[in-house]
Amino acid sequence: MSELIQKLKSLGFNEYESKIFIALIKGRSMSVPDIANAAKIRRTDVYDIMKSFVEKGYCNEIETNRTLLYEMISPDVILDKLELKAQKDNEKHIANLKDTFNNLKPLYGSEKTEKDKSLNIELIRGYNLHRVQKFVDLIKNSKKEILLFIRMEMHISDEIDETAANFIKKGGTIKSIYEINGNFKIKKNGRWIDCTDEDLKNVFTKFESYGEKLKLIKSKIPNMVIFDRETVFLNITDKVDKKNNEADVIFRNKDYAETMAEMFERTWDKSYTLKEYFN
Repeated sequence: MSELIQKLKSLGFNEYESKIFIALIKGRSMSVPDIANAAKIRRTDVYDIMKSFVEKGYCNEIETNRTLLYEMISPDVILDKLELKAQKDNEKHIANLKDTFNNLKPLYGSEKTEKDKSLNIELIRGYNLHRVQKFVDLIKNSKKEILLFIRMEMHISDEIDETAANFIKKGGTIKSIYEINGNFKIKKNGRWIDCTDEDLKNVFTKFESYGEKLKLIKSKIPNMVIFDRETVFLNITDKVDKKNNEADVIFRNKDYAETMAEMFERTWDKSYTLKEYFN
């Protein structure tokens, strides 16, 4: 019984409310003295709680010639009431969160000096649920050109595909160099699968169909993306312990981005087209 009381308390009931709730749900029509006796608490502590339970619709109040009786309604009905309240409270909490952080966003970095702005570095370490979203946001905020080095493993994401396609439709350019070797995998439906040459050819053909310019290379390249030659996104992964030793670094520095873009162009010139690689 103590375990059930603890569970009720975790839902927001206090100690006496939990004991009265259990007493009522086990009994039928009960008077205040009956409830106090069953819950093993003082009669004076029962009255206010019963008034609250009636107002919240947990039980019915039945008036008789002698006294007031209380009868618990169906647990399924109470569950529906509590679930609806929890949903409304959660929606309100989320709305408050969004409103608060919308007000905080304009303050982010608002007091940086020009020196601070000249080298803006963001580090995202370890497992991060928002990693893909961060990458999508960088694509959405780009205006002209995205240059991608993609090494060994490729994350097929419908959201990324759609965002990239929209970027190209608006006049943007995407150029990608993919490292090809025996370890190349594609992530589909939440798991990594090995690819045949035909699988890879189909994937790359799909990318070219929405306007991506791509080449393939056998030598090692970094996992890196250059956005508008102003921002560099670099992924670093420890293959021995990938889950716990992964980091993304975002460099918002034009000089560094230009240097990486020049390296990309040199690598592009010595990489294979699809026709050259698969024929």
